[in-house]
Amino acid sequence: MTVTLAEDIALLSLDDESGAAKERQSAGWAVAGGILLELAMAGRVTVHDGRLEVSDTTPTGTALLDGRLERLEEWTRRKSRRKVADWLTKDQSKAVAATVESLCARGLVTEERGKVLGLFPVRRYPEADGSVERELRARLTAVVVHGMEPDDRTSGLVSLLHAAKLHRLAFPDVPRKLVAPRMAKIADGQWAGDGVREAIRNMQAAMVAVTVATTVTVL
Repeated sequence: MTVTLAEDIALLSLDDESGAAKERQSAGWAVAGGILLELAMAGRVTVHDGRLEVSDTTPTGTALLDGRLERLEEWTRRKSRRKVADWLTKDQSKAVAATVESLCARGLVTEERGKVLGLFPVRRYPEADGSVERELRARLTAVVVHGMEPDDRTSGLVSLLHAAKLHRLAFPDVPRKLVAPRMAKIADGQWAGDGVREAIRNMQAAMVAVTVATTVTVL
């Protein structure tokens, strides 16, 4: 089963048994960034100097990506060359919701509804089919821990995880100091064309900026 980069990150962030989201804030930015990166890799979006443009509105054939592409095209049409950081901030919560909905539709997680303290509604998404996440973690371990050469999609995923500082999410049993240098090397490598590399550099900067801004606001 082929899943998107956003779905990969969401699977890593959801606890298999309880369905609770781990590192919710950082994972949310990475999910939104994953959709944007995948659209850039598919030639639908370009990024220059931190600004977004929709270069091709042709559907990709993947419902999750096409839904976000349609919304992004509408947003950029009202004002050209929007900032990457502004899009991630605007779309983050909706991108996460759409991604989890896609995982439910694929049968990879199930939705459970309940209430906290008997008052506040909460939704959790425990694992239904763990085969995709097991393959994903095995692939990440092979590339990051054992040094196997990554394909472009795995390089993009590692770059997103590294930018959002989700090392522990991907490698819960490995100290960060042992995986961070390798992840940084992959993120900085020549794994994609110039346009996609610029897109991910801008998204990395935007993810850092929005995460810092959100943290400061909370404090």
